[in-house]
Amino acid sequence: MVGSFEFDAEIRTNTGKGDARRSRRLGKIPAIVYGGGAEPVKLCLTHHRVLKALQNEAVYSHVLTLRYDGNEEKAILKAIERHPSRPIIMHMDFQRINENDTIRVHVPLHFINQETSLGVKKSGVINHALAEVEVICLPQHLPEFIEVDMAKVDVGEMVHLSDLQVPPGVEIAELTHGAANDRAVASIHASHVTETEE
Repeated sequence: MVGSFEFDAEIRTNTGKGDARRSRRLGKIPAIVYGGGAEPVKLCLTHHRVLKALQNEAVYSHVLTLRYDGNEEKAILKAIERHPSRPIIMHMDFQRINENDTIRVHVPLHFINQETSLGVKKSGVINHALAEVEVICLPQHLPEFIEVDMAKVDVGEMVHLSDLQVPPGVEIAELTHGAANDRAVASIHASHVTETEE
């Protein structure tokens, strides 16, 4: 587990593309926080501090603390707009949360025991179909990641969403819509390398 993520922000009094560009020139990221039964608030955050925090994948699946105007709010990161070719964050969206209300968050998948899986031992090749899954849970149950254990997966076999071991109180969003949405997460297929005849 990692520690908490806290962001200091300032309220943006001006709006529009011109103000957003000025904020970026000053090393700030335009942002907005919404939801939780309160009015949306336009903010700006310090770019280099956010960029450093984003190097930790856990920030995407954690309850964050936003501090601005003497207030502290719990929120989750809902969207990031990045510059297409430069390491610049263009805009961020945060959603306020209530500890008694369920949230929907995309959580990364961590694949374990890949090198020692049954299929790889037989020269099989692992194919990752998903890198993350959307979960539904109360904020206090939000997992940092979900492990996918490949140890017993053989050649020709798949791991589906329904095979994932999720913590108590956590649901995989797609599975709430029925078995037809039980997508493949990963599979192992036979290697197609053929030997050249001498």
